[in-house]
Amino acid sequence: MLLTSDNKLKKLVVIGDRVLIRPSKPDEQTASGLYLPPGVQEKEKVQQGHIIKTGPGYAIPMPVDDEPWKTEEDQVKYVPLQAREGDLAIFLLSGATEVMYEKEKYFIVPQSAILLLEREEEL
Repeated sequence: MLLTSDNKLKKLVVIGDRVLIRPSKPDEQTASGLYLPPGVQEKEKVQQGHIIKTGPGYAIPMPVDDEPWKTEEDQVKYVPLQAREGDLAIFLLSGATEVMYEKEKYFIVPQSAILLLEREEEL
């Protein structure tokens, strides 16, 4: 498969209740006009970014049945996440793991570290 900017993240699989977030570019200037040096906003306790990929959710334990007529096709079932691809997420940096992939910075964040989601669709 030829990697392009459109499909380079398609081969990544996010596990469990985690989401992959591309951080938003921080503002270099405050509302009052002060210019911030690089790295100041990266040290904030709360960050924001857009969700690129989500995991399947929380795995539900399957009952153990040793019945001879059952097939071996039992699939793992999941409780889905609230987060969806394309949402803007505000999350705790303390719960996130920073990773570099294809020279870009991303965060892998468990759903429990996400404080707020902004979704474009209407309720």
